[in-house]
Amino acid sequence: MTLTQLSVFVLVARLGSMKDAAATLGVSEPAVSQAITALRQHTGDQLLVRVGNGMTLTPGGNRLLPIASQMVALGSEAEAAVRAAQGVQQLRLVATSTIAEFVAAPLMEAFTRRATGVTEASSGVAAGGQMSVLVGNRLADVALGPRLVGDPSLGLVSEPIFRCRLVVVASGRGRPAGSPGGWTWLVDPSGTDPDSETSALLRRLGVAEPRVRVFPNQTAAWAAASDGVGVAPAVAHLVAHRVQRGELSLVETPATPMDASWYVTTLHRDRRTAVAGSLRHFLGTPEAMRLMRSPAAGVPPSRFRPPVYVTIWS
Repeated sequence: MTLTQLSVFVLVARLGSMKDAAATLGVSEPAVSQAITALRQHTGDQLLVRVGNGMTLTPGGNRLLPIASQMVALGSEAEAAVRAAQGVQQLRLVATSTIAEFVAAPLMEAFTRRATGVTEASSGVAAGGQMSVLVGNRLADVALGPRLVGDPSLGLVSEPIFRCRLVVVASGRGRPAGSPGGWTWLVDPSGTDPDSETSALLRRLGVAEPRVRVFPNQTAAWAAASDGVGVAPAVAHLVAHRVQRGELSLVETPATPMDASWYVTTLHRDRRTAVAGSLRHFLGTPEAMRLMRSPAAGVPPSRFRPPVYVTIWS
């Protein structure tokens, strides 16, 4: 029995899906299945059984889950303690795809510049449901994105840090014909997350799934919109420079502009790491506000990667 196997088990149990656990870890589904199989062989119990489209815990799995969660958390704490003894702080951030693409890198760079000592920062992308599991089980320290609630036993604290507006953009050549429900919608991966503001916007406008096309990042979706392929949701201040240049134009809809908020989520103060608390404090500073409002160049698409743990600085 290894910590890796237990970590995989906790993710599958909390998310209810091997596919979602694999996406969260940035590994293949067979790799997740192999870890679960090894744990089943070691314990002599199925632990998880498939029911419908999801996975359900057996009585043995129910007994194992809280213990496994504690062991995974202790393993993370042990690794952090050793690194701290070497003078290194570890910070693992997860964010929505839009925040990761434009905002996470400049924020982390500014934070590590200010931090005392050496900070090893890593960041990656996760959906809302994945974020709560990752932070709650100490597989990540901080999440940036929607407000997270999750299982009360996880002990999460979600606080608003930035207000913005969601708009719709299309080619600078003109507004698409017809009603929003009939348009082709071009979204980044956040459009597949039911907890995201993009999904909320699509639901408000009655957009059916066949009308949605998913792109690897927001920049690619905007490029396709500029070419006249369809319309794209966008955070107003992030897309403003493209609108000003005439590459894209704002499109009025019954649901936009839509008010939105970015939240920072950590564990409760008595459980969060010191560096997570420091980042939480930094996010309330004028420097962080400025970077979220005007992140400059952001992350070029060539540097954007979907898996959860993408090392940015070492």
